[in-house]
Amino acid sequence: MIDPLRLNQGNQRLAGWLETAAALAKGFAARAAQHDHDRSFPLENFAELHAAGFHLLSIPTEYGGWGATLHEAVQVVEQLAQGDGPTALVYDMHVHVLGALAESRPWPEEHFAAVCAELVERGGWINSCATEPELGSPSRGGLPKTRAVWDGDGWRITGQKSFTSGSPILTHMLIPAVIEDGTAGTVGVFLVRADRPGLRIEDTWDVMGMRTTASNDLLLENVPVAHADLVLRRVPDAPDPGRFSGGAWFGLTVSGVYLGIAEAARDEAIRFAQERRPTALNGQAIATLPPIQQLTGALEAELLTARALLYAVTSGWTEQPAQRPSLSPYVGLCKAIATSHAVKAADLALRVVGGQSMSRALPLERLFRDVRAGLFHPPTEELAYTNLGKTLLEV
Repeated sequence: MIDPLRLNQGNQRLAGWLETAAALAKGFAARAAQHDHDRSFPLENFAELHAAGFHLLSIPTEYGGWGATLHEAVQVVEQLAQGDGPTALVYDMHVHVLGALAESRPWPEEHFAAVCAELVERGGWINSCATEPELGSPSRGGLPKTRAVWDGDGWRITGQKSFTSGSPILTHMLIPAVIEDGTAGTVGVFLVRADRPGLRIEDTWDVMGMRTTASNDLLLENVPVAHADLVLRRVPDAPDPGRFSGGAWFGLTVSGVYLGIAEAARDEAIRFAQERRPTALNGQAIATLPPIQQLTGALEAELLTARALLYAVTSGWTEQPAQRPSLSPYVGLCKAIATSHAVKAADLALRVVGGQSMSRALPLERLFRDVRAGLFHPPTEELAYTNLGKTLLEV
């Protein structure tokens, strides 16, 4: 079927990436049910992503990466998510962190160049570990309880982080912590290697959906880091130089992940409708029934409208940098629309299939569970709509 949102794209490197991503996704899909059942992390998926060079996707070309734009990255993670949503979500954490850093360059350039070189030469995966049990999401403000103390030779970090997605494979972690140096409220971001003493992962991730992301708790007990690993320091009330790009790269790429999961549910519903031939229909498939056709069309409408908005905003963000401040309110809208439409599309896929959709013999019940996790990433629907409304009302 023709995809009207990709007509005349003319981007040959993206076409190659998407072709490889589609091939990888097939392997991911074949393993997804067993990993979900076992609550096991799909290590082999990340070995394949690394072997294909996909860890380089959003690393700048001047540092040996592929230099993907935000518009390209969204489509790559969307394609991967059609194979396995949890894998795509963990992968996206790496992609959006590096993409935002490449776009905004908030660190001293030598530090960014160094971490890119490590990832290119030795491989590895990075994630930002900012959420805490008491703080909640840092997107709503507040100071972390994690503390960094100078001991004369370097920093010592103590604290606890939640939702450390991809914990079994992370080699680099970005840890926000309050710096205890007499300046109240000063927050630093530290680049911490996963092999540092005093750092450990606690297996706490036992959830309904996205069961295989290993988004466990990260415990830091007097973890030593070098002075140079303080890559960003923000004094109280000062703007965060990386927040603008970070919000866009996170919100828009995570939208692609959840749309990809819903697209997998659509494909499964279509396959079932074309193959299911109950005796009451005298050998005809249920795809010939008008109610099934209406449900399928409504499902696709949910996906197309969400993707049209997402692609329009990511294209504008990529091609017109001067307009990014004006596009900022639409980033949250994209995330809210993409995740809510993805949830509705997955629900419609279950309705197409009927009672058999509840069976673990089909992937739909897993996809339905996974897609709902998108509702809880920031920003929430109410915040996204409020921010857009405030912009329109000029208040």
